[in-house]
Amino acid sequence: MGSFEFIVLYVDDLGVSKAFYTAVLGRTPRELSPTFVSYELDSGLKLELCQRDSRIFSDDLRPAAPILGGGTELCLNLPDAAAAHQLCQQWKSWGARIVQEPTASVFGLTFVALDPDGHRLRGVVV
Repeated sequence: MGSFEFIVLYVDDLGVSKAFYTAVLGRTPRELSPTFVSYELDSGLKLELCQRDSRIFSDDLRPAAPILGGGTELCLNLPDAAAAHQLCQQWKSWGARIVQEPTASVFGLTFVALDPDGHRLRGVVV
């Protein structure tokens, strides 16, 4: 049996999303094509961004991805409340829309941001 090693997020504007995730992840992506980039995370997992509609290129996504973000979350474990508050402010400065400010929940302090395509990013202190 194989293993899950990639998370692919479909995006409307690869340039905008690439700039956002380069800031959020603090690393440069590996360019795979004009419509696809990949970031290798410290855990070895790869986060990949794929241009959902590439009318200007011949390599359209097949089968087409009918929706963008919002149906899942990428979660980042944080060491403490100070880190959560700091990261929330940092993500705001990089253009993330904060839909939940740092808030105490049953599983720990948490906040939720949306990337340029509405993908949910959660910071959580557990």
